[in-house]
Amino acid sequence: MSMTSHLQELRKKHQTLSDRVEEAQRSPASDGLEVKALKKQKLQIKQQIERLSEAEIRTLH
Repeated sequence: MSMTSHLQELRKKHQTLSDRVEEAQRSPASDGLEVKALKKQKLQIKQQIERLSEAEIRTLH
């Protein structure tokens, strides 16, 4: 898998998690721990995207 396609997949996962967080926050029966876990996963993916994006930029120069 190329780095570009890997980044695209991570961005899709990030968006999916973002949608799940929004949905959970709107739900009156949502579990605060679930929302917290989703946000943590989302942050980890965002950090991974940033690291890989920086590495990709460095390889292009």
